[in-house]
Amino acid sequence: MLKNEENEAEESKAEKDDLIEDADASSEKTQDGDANPNEQDITDMSREELEQEIIELKKENDKYYKHLQRTAAEFDNYKKRVSKEKDEIYNLAIGDTVAKYVNVLDNIDRALAVESADEKMIEGIALIKKQMLEIMTSLGCTEIPTVGEQFNPEIHDAVLHIESDEYGEQQIVEELRKGYKCGDRVIRHAMVKVAN
Repeated sequence: MLKNEENEAEESKAEKDDLIEDADASSEKTQDGDANPNEQDITDMSREELEQEIIELKKENDKYYKHLQRTAAEFDNYKKRVSKEKDEIYNLAIGDTVAKYVNVLDNIDRALAVESADEKMIEGIALIKKQMLEIMTSLGCTEIPTVGEQFNPEIHDAVLHIESDEYGEQQIVEELRKGYKCGDRVIRHAMVKVAN
């Protein structure tokens, strides 16, 4: 067994020696004039050919640089577009959620309008309404102003018209149902009575 190990060690040493000799031979060839073909090409080129090569490389460099600039601009536009779409989706989600609670606020107003001997209950309902309005305000949702304002068909829904000299033309006289908006989006139009 020891002989086998000794034979293997001698064979691996012989292989290493062969590799070293091959490397030495190739380095001698490059020193003797068998230079790298790329280096030889450059030395054989004339000045005009080198200048032409430089011009072509500059054109290629400009092409890649312009492509990089376009890609960076497109990516920047993409980020802006995605951010805008994300904000729009968020605002739509808030508006849709708040729209579900608008009827609850109407019921709270009806409960507050009922006369009751239990003042603590009325006080509790008023606090619930206040808290809901604060939450809506924190989400950017507000009541649409009505009485005394000029009628605006974009945010108001006129269901009754009255003739009156007391009020100006197209002035809102009475609010029949509250309206709400989140940012610029109308969640529910205010139902109003308008003077002609």
